[in-house]
Parts: sequence; C-alpha cells; structure tokens
Amino acid sequence: MEIDLVAKVRQRVTEEKLADSGDVVVVAVSGGPDSVALLHVLFALTPDFNWKLVVAHVNHQFRGAESDGEAEFVMELAKKLSLPCEIGVIDVPAYIEETALNGQAAAREKRYEFLHQVAEDYDAQRIAFAHHADDQAETVMMRILRGTGPSGLVGMPERRREKKVELIRPFLRIYKSDIVNYCAQHHITYCKDSSNELRKYFRNQIRLDVMPMLKQYNEHLPESLNRLTDMMRAEDDYLAGETEQVLHRIVTFQEAACRLQRSDFSGLHVALQRRLIKLILNCLCLGMDRLEFNRIESIRELILQDQVSNQVLQVDDGLYIVREYEAIQFQTSAPSPKPYAYAIGSDTDELNLPEIEAKLLCSWMPVSSLETAALLSSATDVFLDLDQLQLPLVLRSRRSGDRLEPYGLNGSKKVKDMFIDAKMPLSRREVIPLLVDASGQILWIAGFRRSKHALVGSDTERVLHLKLVLK
Repeated sequence: MEIDLVAKVRQRVTEEKLADSGDVVVVAVSGGPDSVALLHVLFALTPDFNWKLVVAHVNHQFRGAESDGEAEFVMELAKKLSLPCEIGVIDVPAYIEETALNGQAAAREKRYEFLHQVAEDYDAQRIAFAHHADDQAETVMMRILRGTGPSGLVGMPERRREKKVELIRPFLRIYKSDIVNYCAQHHITYCKDSSNELRKYFRNQIRLDVMPMLKQYNEHLPESLNRLTDMMRAEDDYLAGETEQVLHRIVTFQEAACRLQRSDFSGLHVALQRRLIKLILNCLCLGMDRLEFNRIESIRELILQDQVSNQVLQVDDGLYIVREYEAIQFQTSAPSPKPYAYAIGSDTDELNLPEIEAKLLCSWMPVSSLETAALLSSATDVFLDLDQLQLPLVLRSRRSGDRLEPYGLNGSKKVKDMFIDAKMPLSRREVIPLLVDASGQILWIAGFRRSKHALVGSDTERVLHLKLVLK
C-alpha cells in the first residue's frame, strides 16, 4: 500500500514536535536515496513550517572518485533547491590510523563533529538524519546479537538532545521500500554507495545476510522488531522514572562520591538495583563503556553479600566501591588516605586535624586548678598525668601492628581488632588519631578509647587536658 510520504512526515513532525516553526534545520545528506528523499520532503514542507534548511555533506574520502562524485551531486542538488550547502572533506582513513578506531566508528565521530559545527555556524536548532524503520530494525538486531539489555532494545530515538541542538529522525517510522518508491514516483535521482555491499561491515552483514535469512521464519521481521522498540521505549521510560525516584530517596551525594545503605538497596527489585547502579555511575560522570553487565553484577553482588563487613572493590582505574558494614560508597578516587603525624609540644594549645574535620584543644595546667569532677574523661576528652608522659607527644594515624592497653582491662589488644569489634567503618579507621608518647606507647585513641597509662591520681601535680572538637 502506497503512503503519502510528505503527509506522513508532516504528521510525525507535528505529533512528536520534531521541529518548531521557523527553525533552522541542518539536513545531513549523503547523496543516497534516504537522505535525498528526506531533503525533498523537508523542502516540500517548508511552506507549512517556515523553516530554513541547510544542506550538509561529509566526504569521508573512503572511496576516492566515488566519494568526490557524491559531494558534487549534493552541491548541485542544494543549488537546484536554492539552499545553502556545506561540504566537509575529512581524511577519515588518516584519522583511523591515528586513533585506531574502526572505520564506521571513526566516520561517525568525524561526521557528527562536522554537523555540529555547521549547526553552530548557522545557529540551527535541529540536525535531521534519514535513518528509517529498516535501519531501526537492523540496529536492534545488531544489539541483540552483541548482547544488550532492555535499554538497548529501545533503538534509536526519533529525537534526542546532543550539545546545543536536537537530533531528529523524521523517517524513523517509514520503511525503505516507501522511500525508494517516493524517489521513483517523483523522478528523484540519487547516488549508490558501493560500500553498502561490502560484508566487512557488521551492519551490512545484518542487512544482506541475517535479516533475509530470518525473514524465512517471519516475513514481517522488521515490523516485529520495531514494535519491540515501541514497547521497550515505554517500559524503559517508566523504569527510568522509577529509578530516578529511588536515587533521590536512598542515595546521598558528596563530591565525587555517592552513598547508600545496604538495607535500602537490597529491598529493591533486581531490575531497579541494576538500573540504580548504572544511574549512580552516570551521576559520577563515568562513560557508558563502563556499564557492561558483568561489572554491574559484580557491584550488585558486593552490596548484597551477607558475610561481607568491610571491603573495597576496584571496578577500574576510576571507580571504587567501598563497603563499610551497611554503608556502600561509590567513589572515583582510591579510598586509602595518606598517613599523617602531628607533634604536640609544651607550647601547643590547638592542633588542626583536616583528616577528620576536627581540631584538638590542648590545656597544660596544675591539678590544683581543676575540680575533681572535671577530671572525668569522656570519648572526646582525656586527662593525662603530665609527669608520667615521655615527651614529645605525637598525634598520628594508625599503623600496622599498633596495640593499646585499654583502661579497665588486663593486657593489650590490637587497635585493628578493637576497631573491627566496634564495627568502625574502614574509612574512619584509617584517619582516627592516636596519641603516642616518645616511647611509642599509645595513650589515647581520640574519640574512642584511652589507655591505662598516665592516669590522673592523688599524687598528680600537672595535667594535660586534650579535647577533640568536631568542626
């Protein structure tokens, strides 16, 4: 059944708001039947929408004289329609050699770069591409064969924002046969790209071999795949909205990090768990190439494991997942803080501790100036018999093998084991200050526990009072 191509595109533009009246639209024209038909259709619709069309063509220099001929053809076509035309001549083979990209990826990158530049030069609001319904079906089939998730089944969108312009595909609901018929009916000439017959390109293999073979089992395969994209687009939109709500409900954001509680995550449906991980990684500005299924699953399994207390999973050079009991943190930098050590002399009255966003107040005084009740220590206060201390004192981060002789207990215990018993988060263990005297004896774990040494007693004459104050 023959369709009115101009009417069909007018309907899609209006219903989907693909372009507004008065827009400047850059039309990507390769010279093939699809793009030439698109230019003719948009030109026919110009009186309806009062838009300004700009023709843009890229000569990739892949096919020598054939590529040059296509560029000349597009220039003549634009001239006949009295439209401005921009031709980009790009040595894509040289770019491939420079970047080691595959041919199609390199060509696409340079083509889009040129089209965006043309759009900027003409203050355009839209760039129009001639991708059609058969292209969409082939794209979905390629993704299925490579192994895609639900979002990959959405296919190409009719419109999407990129940089300062919107990319539109007015032919995305129209099949190739209708486009070719339109060209024949209106005696529209076009170029034939010989590279479309080369099976070294994956898309050509899909179009020339895979799709015809599968049509033996379903002659309406392209239509079936396009119905799948319609259904998946709606479901993908719904799940994307649900994931956004979950993100704002259970995830807290810090600089270059996102944090959530394991209990909140484990209660989600597995589909939302996977999508939430992807969304968090995108919020941290990590590229889509980092989102393979196996990576997502390794992160998800780390969060869900019951037996894990503290663990760091390095996903790659720019992503670390830090689990501290029930807290999960996604961060783009390594979690290991630098060790530190600050000397405390007899003239020190205040010490800044940026590692824990706190300061230490130091008071040196005779015991007679203090009331007995004031001598009681707390988590953030400690009173020490100054005459029992071996100066100088040092406030430093934990080291391997550190042991404390806790006040009120016999013997000593590894500081590491004390932290584990208290279920102290791994990130805090590495920065919490330890007060050590000149002999290496640990006197106090600031904000946590004091030792049995240098206790204030009845024969104490001089006192050192240390107070930890959070900023």
